[in-house]
Amino acid sequence: MSVVSKEVHNLSEITDVTGELTKISKIPANPKNKAKRLFQRAAMIIFGAALMAVGLEIFLVPNGVIDGGVTGISIMASKITGYPLGIFLTLLNLPFLVIGYKQIGKTFALSTLFGIIVMSIGTTLLHSVNALTPGEPLLGAIFGGVILGVGVGLVIRSGGSLDGTEIVAILVSEKTPFSVGEIVLFVNIFILGSAGFVFGWPNALYSMIAYYIAMKMIDITIEGLDQSKSVWIISEKYRDIGDALTDRLGRGVTYLEGEGGFTGESKKVIFVVITRLEEAKLKNIVEDWDPHAFVAIGNIHDVKGGRFKKKGIH
Repeated sequence: MSVVSKEVHNLSEITDVTGELTKISKIPANPKNKAKRLFQRAAMIIFGAALMAVGLEIFLVPNGVIDGGVTGISIMASKITGYPLGIFLTLLNLPFLVIGYKQIGKTFALSTLFGIIVMSIGTTLLHSVNALTPGEPLLGAIFGGVILGVGVGLVIRSGGSLDGTEIVAILVSEKTPFSVGEIVLFVNIFILGSAGFVFGWPNALYSMIAYYIAMKMIDITIEGLDQSKSVWIISEKYRDIGDALTDRLGRGVTYLEGEGGFTGESKKVIFVVITRLEEAKLKNIVEDWDPHAFVAIGNIHDVKGGRFKKKGIH
């Protein structure tokens, strides 16, 4: 826009530019795009919550295998009382939803509430459906963990959650030296261990297997099988390396200006985004041109915009 590129010579012009930018920032988003995003998010949450309901009622619960968090507590409560699982999934998550609404945000809380309602309805509808792996807790743990993990991952990618444990973990981590992952792990070890008193100790071990598989599938669903990686390369032969990366990997590169902290020398930094399957080839390319080049590689959870799509290679 012309406003952004406008040259500023004095304070009054800065005020003018700021005012123009403020007006631009207040332009509402396209209602059609907003409605489309809302529909896509709702559809993804419905699909993810439905998958979790399938994982619970078709694989885990019939075999006495539980998940972690509030879901695990709900399964044990349903077993002890005889009441439907969906009731406990909704009631036990409500307090955490209130906390999430106040502390984390309205969108997150509403997305989570929507997902939990869909999941609860799904478990109620599927309760009378025969299990696919009756009397096979190991198979139930494996397939149930996979399906459940994919479902939870889809909901998380859509900005929600299906379990209140994460909400508490986020808030507790802000006031303690423990990370969210450490808090969730501690709580779930206690819950999964408690399953031994309700379903027997072999089933508690199967539950740990299901939980581990579900966690791995959540990571894969959120990050993708072709997880992206960001790469920074510092070398005197930056142009040759950059051209080689474009030719042999089909990836566009960006040249950044850098400065050595000790020497103060100006340096060119190559920035490129690749998939983890391309990491080994990238290292070989850099090694071919400059064995002493500095290379830093980090994980990226998501990539949007730009020209990340591969070009033809040779």
